[in-house]
Amino acid sequence: MSAETPMDADTALFDIEVRLMLEAVYLRYQHDFRDYAVTSLRRRMRQAMERFGCDRLAQLQDRVLREPEVFAQMLQYFTVQVSELFRDPPYFAALRREVVPLLATYPSIKLWVAGCSSGEEVWSLAILLAEEGLLDRALIYATDINPEALRKAEAGVYPLDRMAQFSRNYQAAGGRGSLSDHFTAAYDGVLFDRKLRRNIVFADHSLATDTVFSEVHLVSCRNVLIYFNTALQDRAIGLFRDSLVHRGFLGLGSKETLQFGAHAREFEALVQPQRIYRRL
Repeated sequence: MSAETPMDADTALFDIEVRLMLEAVYLRYQHDFRDYAVTSLRRRMRQAMERFGCDRLAQLQDRVLREPEVFAQMLQYFTVQVSELFRDPPYFAALRREVVPLLATYPSIKLWVAGCSSGEEVWSLAILLAEEGLLDRALIYATDINPEALRKAEAGVYPLDRMAQFSRNYQAAGGRGSLSDHFTAAYDGVLFDRKLRRNIVFADHSLATDTVFSEVHLVSCRNVLIYFNTALQDRAIGLFRDSLVHRGFLGLGSKETLQFGAHAREFEALVQPQRIYRRL
């Protein structure tokens, strides 16, 4: 059996420090990241150390525990805040083609965007529903554990230089007009139509510690589960199952699947390539 190399030993020790940090954060702030995949946290913790000028993770942990304002800033490192409007256009095209006609059969509908980050997916769904004539009878719950991300999501303000990519995504997702129909541009930013905002509720919710809060027809949780370990993935999918109405819909990210999870037999694939499932 070969001896552990210094690099392997350093990584193993760092991973122990990461786990200690997560345990400390849970005890101090009741935010539970303990079942997040350590491999995905490793790089972000090193970035946080550099950001706060700490040579050791233990130094950063001390600041996080003693300075709540540092913990608030650390949320961007514990969670991944990367998204864009109509990200993965085939997913939204499939929703428009396969799911929306079925949602239209209900007198009113509720949707849950879990892990909404800075809100791009929420506004995408609101635009899609508005174009399909469903937004007026829809309620969209947008949840995240990061208060700063929720504030950005609720504001609906994004840099103007992102609109070219957003517009390409919108067209590829089957948009029925121009993305500019849904926002007002000013200076270096855009503000999404307040008519879209009326049907969105932004709220704090943790997939690691919180429970079901409403019965919904569609849950969209994309590119979140990849940062969880198996146990937390199963917990999250269990929450989605319990939230969904009979024959409700679940959308996941392109690298996520129900296939090997504890709840695989409780869903059927509706559009497998785009990871859209239906509760049995």
